[in-house]
Amino acid sequence: MKKTSLLLMFLLAFLTLPGQVLYEELPSMPEPVSNNAVTAAIANGATYVYSFCGLDSSKLWSGIHLKAWRMNMSNGIWEALPPVPDPEGGKIAAAASTVKNRIYVIGGYHVAQNGSETSSDKVHRFDPASNSWLSDGAPLPKAIDDHVQAVWRDSLIYVITGWSNITNVPDVQIYNPAGNVWLDGTDVPNNVNYKVFGASGVIIGDTIYYCGGAAAGINFPASSFFRIGIIDPGNPAQINWSGFSSADAKGYRMAAATQNSTAVWIGGSDVTYNYNGIAYNGSGGVPALARRKLYQPATGTLVNENTNALPAIMDLRGAAQIDLTRFVTAGGMENGQKVSNRVFLYNPDGSVG
Repeated sequence: MKKTSLLLMFLLAFLTLPGQVLYEELPSMPEPVSNNAVTAAIANGATYVYSFCGLDSSKLWSGIHLKAWRMNMSNGIWEALPPVPDPEGGKIAAAASTVKNRIYVIGGYHVAQNGSETSSDKVHRFDPASNSWLSDGAPLPKAIDDHVQAVWRDSLIYVITGWSNITNVPDVQIYNPAGNVWLDGTDVPNNVNYKVFGASGVIIGDTIYYCGGAAAGINFPASSFFRIGIIDPGNPAQINWSGFSSADAKGYRMAAATQNSTAVWIGGSDVTYNYNGIAYNGSGGVPALARRKLYQPATGTLVNENTNALPAIMDLRGAAQIDLTRFVTAGGMENGQKVSNRVFLYNPDGSVG
């Protein structure tokens, strides 16, 4: 009864002011976690939000873990799952995707006590029906972390650019879960506009959209470039890349999702930072932003909306797409570099302001 009452209290605590973004705060995660891979799947007829790996509130290398949880969307109850089976230990900056109701946790990186970082080539496969891990899938051809990851037609997982051990790479690695094989996609253009880490994106129809991220250069400047990749449905490894510069594209470690035919980005920061939330440029802790970005494919319009109608949250590695219009973020980092256990369900609404 207490859990049910708590859920009702959270569901009633949402914003309903005219012209503002609607969101609901759901029951918190069992513990704070940031830089965790998030997705959604169905088990026994119920929709669940899943979280894998991440960083605890210590923000130290030793606080990077392999913990996993799921939350039942019907009652808000969180429960622990078996940890991600990576023998190399805890990791962050992985991403999780769901294809035909099976979850794939891909990439990420490990941090050693001496501060050295190693990108992962692992593909961990989780079965929501049995609530258990399967054997790992075929490893990534190139180990990757902080990459863009999105699903095409509930069949292929696109792993786009990202950081591989020593630098940003242009690779587009496409995983086919049905055959447990990797395809070599058309690389993004080999320049700082396209090669980034900490970007995020989605696929709508046959088109990839990704924005933000950290480019190569002094202190890894935040990118203000929006990218579009048109997939050839007859040969989905073939991608026609284009893009444009826009101040509205700037952002780092935002969550990306869709609301019908609109691409949406939530939160993040405009200053790039290390996993502890401290800026690469030496300015100290970075601010989490209360904002969303919207891209309308039909008009080619990109809009950045800063608004107090949204929570300020950053360090997000994915969103759980609940249905065609709603998605959930779980964890992340709040202002003051506070690792968060807060969970938000986002609903579509009109323009902000």
